[in-house]
Amino acid sequence: MLIKCFTVGSYETNCYIVTDENTLECAVIDPGADSAALLDYLEDNRLQCRFILLTHGHFDHTGAVEALREETGAPLGMHRADDGVTIGGDYYRFRAPEGTRFLSEGDVIAVGRLSFTVMETPGHTPGGLTFLCQEPGSPERALFTGDTLFRDSCGRTDFPGSSTDDMLRSLRRLADLPGDYEVYPGHMDSTTMDRERRVNYFIAAAMRR
Repeated sequence: MLIKCFTVGSYETNCYIVTDENTLECAVIDPGADSAALLDYLEDNRLQCRFILLTHGHFDHTGAVEALREETGAPLGMHRADDGVTIGGDYYRFRAPEGTRFLSEGDVIAVGRLSFTVMETPGHTPGGLTFLCQEPGSPERALFTGDTLFRDSCGRTDFPGSSTDDMLRSLRRLADLPGDYEVYPGHMDSTTMDRERRVNYFIAAAMRR
């Protein structure tokens, strides 16, 4: 599993390109902006984009979706509840394009030998998702948490459709996963689940519920 992070756009959103190095098939997670850089990386490394995955539908995570779909032909996967979600008015509203695969709890997306298991983690948005990525025979396990779990923090819950109660339940779900995971959030630095269980105030609050 090869994970390449691009920090894109004015909101410094983390876009991840996750590749099966054996097949050169990949998934692009949260292409928020800078489509040219993302497409150049795919071309330079001869990667085949098999899926575009969204942790949620806010504009800073979706800005390059159309360009990637047009150039790669890859389908889009997201939660139906985030079709039309907004931060502030119609200008910022993302509409799922025709052919979108709406994902729900327990769905598995196969990209080469990699599997992305869908976890519903609402709170920041009603359709927030986390993708748990694994490769058969490898001990490496990665969580792509979008704006649910950050290093030392969590996503905001003061937007339309946000819910503090849902966020705490989602954080508790992540904290209850057995063992450790590499955590790749939608903004800021990566971390591990063990670290966040120890030091993240919001995880601690969720565990007390």
